[in-house]
Amino acid sequence: MMTKMVPVTVLTGFLGSGKTTLLKRILTEYHGQRIAVIENEFGPESIDNELLVSEQSEEIVELNNGCVCCTVRGDLLRTLLDLKIRREAGKLNFERVVIETTGVANPGPVCQTFFMDDDIARYYRLDAVVCIVDAKHGMTTLDEREEAQQQVGFADRILISKRDLVTDEEYDRIRKRLVKINPRAQMMPVNFGEVDLKQILDISGFNLNAVLDIDPDFLKEDEHHHHHDHECDEHCHHHDHDHECDEHCHHHDHDHECDEHCHHHDHHHTDDIGAFLYTSDRPFVHERLENFLSGIVQVYGPDLFRYKGVIYMKGMRQKILFQGVHMLMGAEPGQPWGAKEKPQTKMVFIGRKLPKDVLKAGLDQCLA
Repeated sequence: MMTKMVPVTVLTGFLGSGKTTLLKRILTEYHGQRIAVIENEFGPESIDNELLVSEQSEEIVELNNGCVCCTVRGDLLRTLLDLKIRREAGKLNFERVVIETTGVANPGPVCQTFFMDDDIARYYRLDAVVCIVDAKHGMTTLDEREEAQQQVGFADRILISKRDLVTDEEYDRIRKRLVKINPRAQMMPVNFGEVDLKQILDISGFNLNAVLDIDPDFLKEDEHHHHHDHECDEHCHHHDHDHECDEHCHHHDHDHECDEHCHHHDHHHTDDIGAFLYTSDRPFVHERLENFLSGIVQVYGPDLFRYKGVIYMKGMRQKILFQGVHMLMGAEPGQPWGAKEKPQTKMVFIGRKLPKDVLKAGLDQCLA
């Protein structure tokens, strides 16, 4: 009999964003779920001492609400296998795992752990990456730390903390910027870690059958300001190849982004990490697309954080669903196209300084 896989949520966010507050709620509130929390690279910003006494080695503490908390100073893979062994032996009882990454970590390697090792891949199901962004200091953090942009780029859900400390205009500004970096993550404000666990658990962000959610604002802006089939966000500058300019050139975005003299808070938000959306009503030729994507992943894998899509393939009645993390890519057939549904490919790539013109031209050449 197949054992039910243990779902895993990766919780990420920069120092001071509110991860610890949220974790404390998960660990101390009675929510009827037994959760194992792994603190990867346990640091000074972590769960306070009343809840957890830190030793130099790994430690597992069982809490009275049925949760388990591990502090990890070693290999995440080893810790997950250790939890699996203890759970199978009946020494630990938990239904799901939450991994808190260190504030400055890129979540990519954590996610890859669940695809690289067969024992882990069979036992645990990576559910989603949840990122917390501080509304008050998030703009500055995104400007100064690329790791913060990486965390946003990897996320399936973004929780915006400290909403009460900013004006509506400031909140709208950071929200729009986050949409530019990652249009596929659902966003929601969260106060003092108060969030319905159902909003952050069982999201199925890594499930191929999950709907490809692209923030409608991103599409609206995309279609309104650019050519609808491929253009990316306002932080991607080199795609306007009819008047090449460097990465600091803002003037071509004048219809929806102010110039460098308008607001001091906007003039240098040229994020290295951003999203590239590709849509087409023409079908792909299977072999061409497979060869092109394999090559892209080999060359740009380290800079590709998350990519996902619903593909219209020539000669196939079903939608083809694909996704990847860095260099690991997977695809499988989905539901057939509906009788009244117009087949259309929709793909989103999120990564660092992606060559959008190269991707666009290459994907176009794979069309029938």
